[in-house]
Amino acid sequence: MHYVRGKYIHNFAPRPPFAMNVFPVSNSTLSPVHLGIFLQKHYLPDQQVTCTILKTGISDTYLIQTPERRYIFRVYSFQWRTLTEISEELRLLEHLQANGISVSFPIADSQGKLIHSFEAPEGTRHGVLFSFAEGQKVLNFEAETHFRVGELMARMHLLTEGFALQRITYTEKELLIDSLEQLGRFLPGDTGEMRYMRTIQAYLLAELRNADQSRLRRGAVHLDLWFDNMNVTPEGDVTFFDFDFCGNGWLCLDMAYYVLQIHATEKDEAECARKTAEFYKGYESVVPVTEEEKRLVPMLGICLYFFYLGVQSRRYDDWSNVFLNEIYLKRFINLLLKKYFDYHQLGPAQTA
Repeated sequence: MHYVRGKYIHNFAPRPPFAMNVFPVSNSTLSPVHLGIFLQKHYLPDQQVTCTILKTGISDTYLIQTPERRYIFRVYSFQWRTLTEISEELRLLEHLQANGISVSFPIADSQGKLIHSFEAPEGTRHGVLFSFAEGQKVLNFEAETHFRVGELMARMHLLTEGFALQRITYTEKELLIDSLEQLGRFLPGDTGEMRYMRTIQAYLLAELRNADQSRLRRGAVHLDLWFDNMNVTPEGDVTFFDFDFCGNGWLCLDMAYYVLQIHATEKDEAECARKTAEFYKGYESVVPVTEEEKRLVPMLGICLYFFYLGVQSRRYDDWSNVFLNEIYLKRFINLLLKKYFDYHQLGPAQTA
């Protein structure tokens, strides 16, 4: 393949049509070369386009570059999200972008189409082109950046409160019950860690069911806001991206996951407390946080540890099998989940 007058000219031999002797697959990676050709044709005609894989995983992410700009193309895994779920994610992003929230937003092709479908070996997969979030991922922010994240999250929540999505609603069932059931496939029930998780689950279920609903704001949530899903410019400007887990729930779920990540990445206890306080200060410079939301934030952080362990277990076949095993789960529970639970002195839990 070579590039002539703004277009790719490919000289590869065409593949034969699907034959019955080609063994079915459960997961494939779409060719970046051919995606580049596709994107040039449908989105960026008469431009030089390069397409490279950034990462594969829950979904596959490609970096698209022209001489002037960068973009992100996401290819959703087979049967991971329905067309309705993807459309609702994009509707939320367009709502936020139109109202001045710094997010990576969907970009339509030359015909106004946002979602394209690809017949992969395993079945139909869907892809969307997104704007590139300027800046870079930063593992350990300065306190001022945590203030800005809190400010941006609060501004986002002002727009997502009461904004209903035709997607999952995150309740105790999705966060705690279904996730622990998935985890049970990989962590034997007679281990100390699994007994500990059942004890914690019972405590959290009781707390969530007795929460003061009148003091908890509801709406569309991101659910995965941490350093890996936001870019920061040298000037400190923050952009949120990857709304793949967005759904309906208490808005403080986003706060809970972010505060959890501060504790996971900041090892100095005093600095951790300072950065957490700056995040809250930034958030409350826009909108107040109720005392009930603040009370639940540590508990919801533990709930989200449950939830994402459940996701890792659920996606074992085509993502997490390179790291997920009994040793990993025991270390995760003892070194992350239990440590966070004990730090906040949340309840009478048994030691694993």
